[in-house]
Amino acid sequence: MRVVVQNDKLRANGTSRVLASHVRTSRVRTNHVRGALAVLTLAALASGCAQDGSTGVRPAAGQERLKASPARALDHYAAKLRATHRAKVAAARRWGLKRVPLTPPAPPATKPRITTRKGFEVDGHAGLPPVFTTVPTRRKVVFLTIDDGAEKDPAFLRMMSELKIPYTAFLSDYLVKEDYGYFKKMRDAGVVLNNHTLRHPYLPGLSYSRQKREICGMQDVIEKRYGKRPTLFRPPFGNYNEDTLRAARACGIRYAPLWNEEVFVDRWEYREWDRRIRPGDIVLSHFRGRDHWKGTMPDMIRRFLDKVTAEGYAVARLEDYL
Repeated sequence: MRVVVQNDKLRANGTSRVLASHVRTSRVRTNHVRGALAVLTLAALASGCAQDGSTGVRPAAGQERLKASPARALDHYAAKLRATHRAKVAAARRWGLKRVPLTPPAPPATKPRITTRKGFEVDGHAGLPPVFTTVPTRRKVVFLTIDDGAEKDPAFLRMMSELKIPYTAFLSDYLVKEDYGYFKKMRDAGVVLNNHTLRHPYLPGLSYSRQKREICGMQDVIEKRYGKRPTLFRPPFGNYNEDTLRAARACGIRYAPLWNEEVFVDRWEYREWDRRIRPGDIVLSHFRGRDHWKGTMPDMIRRFLDKVTAEGYAVARLEDYL
């Protein structure tokens, strides 16, 4: 409510004072009404949100109503993080680790450019799958890869699942076929199963056609048993020639990762002279147990994690960077 005053009609001082007083009173009452309406409106909105999240205004297409207040959602997220950390601490203690493994960063939005390591080229390498031992990144991450498939230790699967450690498997059929189901559990846990040939031969000693049978044959096995043809291939013993990479490309392979370090139950071995781990290094191990090692696969993982964690490295998923 607003009072409009005609100044030329206010001749008497008394009349002016009365009218001025009336104006002030009216303004105060108007402000009180407006304030009350604002409070009632906010209360109604709050009440509606608390009851069913509805404000009476339909959300735009593609939008969802908030199910909880921002404070409640943030508290729920923080509680979830605390629970995840407690579970990881308990798992690290249960498996005898010296430290809790570090959580890797989110996968890069832009994948690094992968090229063949200098000195690892073959004649006519252009257009062939790159051969590399390290992924170009500044992040303090390493990549665990495990070869062949000889040992099928259930404790290893439990350990990696409870600790949530990513790794990549390179499988050979002559060993995997003893228990395809073991590696199905691995795949179901999110591990990518890749190609390590049918029978693990020394490939440079074979003709192009025989190398192609070894590589494409393993592609067929993995697709049949696990539903997807691999894009990664590791040549047995790390040995290859131009025919190897040509055959791999013909079989649908895009990358041929090797390794920069190898971890055993009782030691590490290094490709580089200074015996240091670097960001983006690929680490090799094998599916082995007491028949070949002085320990188990969980023993090997314990040695691996204790070292990389102590040096400030997290274990990331190789496929996330390719």
